[in-house]
Amino acid sequence: MFTRRTRLLIVGGLLTLIMLGAVILQSPDPTRTVDEVMESPNEYVGEELAIRGEVKDGSINNQSMTFLLHGSDYEILVDFVDASVSNGLDDNRTVYAKGKLRLVGSTYVFEAELIKTSCPSKYEE
Repeated sequence: MFTRRTRLLIVGGLLTLIMLGAVILQSPDPTRTVDEVMESPNEYVGEELAIRGEVKDGSINNQSMTFLLHGSDYEILVDFVDASVSNGLDDNRTVYAKGKLRLVGSTYVFEAELIKTSCPSKYEE
């Protein structure tokens, strides 16, 4: 029916389409800044998202497991009770956090599931 070459081209084309579909479907959500999220926080309440910002100096509270993450204009309270936290969570560190934004009373709280910090030694000479 089909020649060997035609069958190989068809199978190759199908495999290429399957691989493209897998890449498109599994692409990660974009990381948003604190300012992007807090400009219109109601859009993100209850949504799974990734956010980045800098830990505000002196805001880490190990008893309540919270800290403030800030951008240029806004800041958000991050609850890391149930989060997997990489080493090096400290003041003035750039942080990537993945989790959900919640409205608790009149305060927006980011409930983190994962927190990754930058490694400053990587940039030092």
